[in-house]
Amino acid sequence: MRILSGVQSSGKLHLGNYFGMMKQAITLQEKGDAYIFIANYHALTTVHNPDEMRENTKNVALDFLACGLDPEKSVFFRQSDVPEVQELTWLLSIVTPMGLIERCHSYKDKLAKGIPATHGLFSYPVLMAADILLYQSDLVPVGKDQKQHLEVTRDIAIKFNNEFGETFKIPEPYIPDEVAIVPGIDGQKMSKSYGNTVQLFGDLKEAKKQIMRIVTDSKGLEEPKDPDTCNVYLLYKLFASQEEREQMAANLRAGNYGYGSAKKELYEKFVETFTPLRQKREELERNLDYVEEVLRKGAERARAAATVTLDAARRATGLC
Repeated sequence: MRILSGVQSSGKLHLGNYFGMMKQAITLQEKGDAYIFIANYHALTTVHNPDEMRENTKNVALDFLACGLDPEKSVFFRQSDVPEVQELTWLLSIVTPMGLIERCHSYKDKLAKGIPATHGLFSYPVLMAADILLYQSDLVPVGKDQKQHLEVTRDIAIKFNNEFGETFKIPEPYIPDEVAIVPGIDGQKMSKSYGNTVQLFGDLKEAKKQIMRIVTDSKGLEEPKDPDTCNVYLLYKLFASQEEREQMAANLRAGNYGYGSAKKELYEKFVETFTPLRQKREELERNLDYVEEVLRKGAERARAAATVTLDAARRATGLC
């Protein structure tokens, strides 16, 4: 079983990235043939500073390796180190209906956030489809809010296969029941675009400030509170054991337990969880040659698989 997952190098990774994608991808490397990539082509839709792009890409590599990605069990690579993905994007684009892309909600959401309307931003679902289909992926971990992205990929693959003959596997989504949308400090989905994130490996003082700014309702210290609508609790339960979750939920329901206390507990759990990973990341940052070698070897393995698929697609379309 081949598993494919990627994350954009458009900024520093945060808790939404970790609980929404990274943790699942790292777990799945134990269950199949995992391909995990840094989506720097995709990041170009919003990042136009080359130094920032290089720094972001390096940081994503460090973060993944620190969080437990094993290059012996996963193929870990930069998207841009596999140029075959661009040719496949064109071959897929010739069968992709305009209406299919126009219905993608992500494009509309990004325009609403003020991101300029470009061809790259509009057509990125075709590049994403190429990312997935190039490696003949069986399973793609996605959040519940991202299921449409994979449905588009499936539609494009079916359209190509019908037009030119069976060429691509039709991938399936992997959406664990326990994975929810991670709330940001303002209660919306945690996203760099919203500026509501808690960074994985940022300055701890800044992380504490971010956590203490989490939006809550106006209930006073003495009043009972509903943990199911409390953003602090919704984040805390991602880290905590079952016993710890039950204790905080009981404290909130009982009253005489303020949101400030809950935020302090959340910060302590954040530090406890990420301190060993932070130490590992610092060690990796002192050995960037190793990190670069991991990405180089990953790209070699990825290109070996990509070439087979691209050759098949070229033959199917009559290019060779």
